[in-house]
Amino acid sequence: MINLLLWMGRLAGLLGLALVVVAVLTRASGAWHVAGLQVGTLLQVGIAAMACGAWAYAAAIAERPRL
Repeated sequence: MINLLLWMGRLAGLLGLALVVVAVLTRASGAWHVAGLQVGTLLQVGIAAMACGAWAYAAAIAERPRL
């Protein structure tokens, strides 16, 4: 279960970071839409994905056996 949470955290964090970078670069280039989505929506989805990644890491830490 810990490994699953760690991989979920890694994937969600990387996906979120990629979405945020795409949103920022798109907005910096002057565009307001990406594939039919507003840049602000894409940015919020990226932030939410990074938050889910952080929660998965926190859950993995909480699940570790105590010594």
